[in-house]
Amino acid sequence: MHQEPLPSEAIGEDELQRPQPADEPISTVDSQDLLQVMRHTVDRLEKDNTARGDLKILSRTLRELRYAFKVFRPYRKRRKVTIFGSARTQPGHPEYECAVELGRRMAEHGWMVITGAGGGIMEAGHRGAGRKASMGLNIMLPFEQSANPYIQGDAKLVTMKYFFTRKLMFVKECSGVVCCPGGFGTLDEALETLTLMQTGKQTMMPLVLLDSKEGSYWRDLGVFMEKQLLKTGMISPEDVSLYKITNSVDEAIQEMLSFYRVYHSLRYVRDRLVFRLQRKLSDEAIENIREQFADILVDGTYEQTKALPDESGEPDLAHLPRLVFHFNRRALGRLRMLINTINASETV
Repeated sequence: MHQEPLPSEAIGEDELQRPQPADEPISTVDSQDLLQVMRHTVDRLEKDNTARGDLKILSRTLRELRYAFKVFRPYRKRRKVTIFGSARTQPGHPEYECAVELGRRMAEHGWMVITGAGGGIMEAGHRGAGRKASMGLNIMLPFEQSANPYIQGDAKLVTMKYFFTRKLMFVKECSGVVCCPGGFGTLDEALETLTLMQTGKQTMMPLVLLDSKEGSYWRDLGVFMEKQLLKTGMISPEDVSLYKITNSVDEAIQEMLSFYRVYHSLRYVRDRLVFRLQRKLSDEAIENIREQFADILVDGTYEQTKALPDESGEPDLAHLPRLVFHFNRRALGRLRMLINTINASETV
């Protein structure tokens, strides 16, 4: 079936050859070694006389992830935004309508929308995006959660038993996250996304905490985090760069799209961090980066290069210029500030 070409802003990485996470060693070897390790692990489970309940958890986890990987694989190269929020928010509520508008406008930019596939904010995101641009990760619950009509029966819907497998897929498969107001689950998802980026366990991406025009849910949380986390030294001042609180759908969309204006993606090659860039930075921009961000280097400086030989597994990205440096792997808030600087820099 013929498909309309996607706008460039909706095209990300083809992850078929890219290690997960980004700091895994690059290998040109096929995956038989990993499959053998998995078979060996299963044999060890049998020899260990592992309890049946533990085996059920492992078996279900493996089956859920295998199926989810299969469903998402055809869409890996297309950028997606994950939308979190309450299942209880009703149509007509300002937060519901915000999520509808967000989903619709991101789909107009070629992005797909991932939600938990239930009602409320999840339904709103899919309603705005439409069935073709929607992907769902439903959770099996004895109450409240059934797939919304905009994704029900779609081949892009995955139903999962465990929250931890579902949460893995939410962040692994997206290029950005927007959190609307919600309950314990939404707070868990927002703070886990923050934690993963702050610790370098998740590739850097935009995270927006979106209130409706008159809402103060996330603004109030921001006040708490400033008073109880930042002022007491439990987070670094730079960590506030990892998220954006706003009451504007326009600003939320701008945050998603501007993150990839110049910056494209990253990965580690041995001990070097490699930024892939949409366009080459000017000499002045490189000098500015060298002056502003020397503090996050282990040694050396920032070098603009072509694709490194170790990146040959991703030919689709070979033409993109690189910014290569020896990152200390600790200052993740500063790393996000570096990305912001790159996106605001002059290019040639």
